[in-house]
Amino acid sequence: MASISRRTLLISGGAATLVTAGALTWDETSRLWWRVPGIDKQRTEGDVDQPGVRWIAASEANLRFADRPADYTVDRVVIHVTQSDFPTAVKVFRDPLHASATHYVVRARDGRTVQMVRELDVAYHAGNRSYNERSIGIEHEGFVDRPENFTEEMYRSSARLTARICKKYDIPVDREHIVGHNEVPGADHTDPGPHWDWKRYMSYVREARGGLGAR
Repeated sequence: MASISRRTLLISGGAATLVTAGALTWDETSRLWWRVPGIDKQRTEGDVDQPGVRWIAASEANLRFADRPADYTVDRVVIHVTQSDFPTAVKVFRDPLHASATHYVVRARDGRTVQMVRELDVAYHAGNRSYNERSIGIEHEGFVDRPENFTEEMYRSSARLTARICKKYDIPVDREHIVGHNEVPGADHTDPGPHWDWKRYMSYVREARGGLGAR
């Protein structure tokens, strides 16, 4: 469902106001719904979902508040490459006009990771509504045509993060459930590109997942 067909309830200050058809998209209305008193899950500014990451909030325009996995099953991790340096990626995800963000961004030189969207929430990262709702997005600093960007530190740090996500949501560690942005149905992106070493990455994820023990 791409838009509201007739009338939409806009919640503002506890009162319901009718909005004409087409004035709000479905995603915009969903974001408003999660702001209804008693519906929005309580959050603490600066909270992160995984150890060792730093919180830098994306613009709320680039995500939809939710309560995953209670409302949407999380069963995918989507791997991205920023096509920019690390500071630029963080900056654009904080820009409300950018219209996209991912849950995590991993820096190339040392694997430092920031979280920009809570795992509870739906980040606009995959270019596919269903995949946005069901996945965690991880961006990696670099360019698809520069294999030197994909460092050992980046692979290891990202693999540990993906392994923890897979444990948390009981996601199988395989290429059906850990996918590239280019593999998302309908996606027009090419990342992570031909130089992303999937064999190496998946071996690191399996190793890290094994070290976490049973659920």
